[in-house]
Amino acid sequence: MNLPNMALPALSVVVPVRNEQDNIAPLVQEIVGALSGMEYEIIYVDDGSTDATLDSLKSMQALHGVRIIRHAKSCGQSTAVRSGVLAASYDWIATLDGDGQNNPYDIPKLLAALEPGVELVGGNRRQSRQDGPVKRLSSVIANGVRSRLLRDDTPDTGCGLKLFQRAAFLDLPYFDHMHRFLPALIKRRGGRVVSVHVSHRKREHGASNYGTLDRLLVGIVDLAGVAWLQRRAKLPQRTEI
Repeated sequence: MNLPNMALPALSVVVPVRNEQDNIAPLVQEIVGALSGMEYEIIYVDDGSTDATLDSLKSMQALHGVRIIRHAKSCGQSTAVRSGVLAASYDWIATLDGDGQNNPYDIPKLLAALEPGVELVGGNRRQSRQDGPVKRLSSVIANGVRSRLLRDDTPDTGCGLKLFQRAAFLDLPYFDHMHRFLPALIKRRGGRVVSVHVSHRKREHGASNYGTLDRLLVGIVDLAGVAWLQRRAKLPQRTEI
């Protein structure tokens, strides 16, 4: 519906992080700049960090009012995202990876793609991917297999930059690693999914804490499980009388 700025929905930005102490301040400052003039909140979920991530977050809390949720020990990215969504104050959620590779200035592009019936707008990094060759290759293979099996209309489901309805997300079946299958799960409940080309940047600090190998190992089991859920979905045409 290409809403004018004055009609943009209030937004909760949820960022899951684990051991990202040096990436906190730069990313928060970019989020603040990208969403200037909008009503929004920033929620960071510290997923059991063992470095100075929490101290960095407290500094940003003092400067920019960042809300902080902390897991006592790491529970994984999907659980961290869900903790942030559960705490969110607004009806629309934008998620970003905490490593700074997603560009917050792409969030308005996702908002501009909203149309009636759309419950999720996903970022597509395929033309600008800045990861190493192993990670890029594994992503291409995983996206290809997943797309063929689940038919989720999403070329890059692994992109951390997403926009979705809070209520729709909380209505989805919850399981570890579910964040990799959000488009398929949204379609399963009858929502529309669209993708938008976004930029992707090199990691400036630290190393990935949610690695390539663990994604590949759990991917086959998770893919089979989501396919099972799809086959058993029922979408009634409801009428209240």
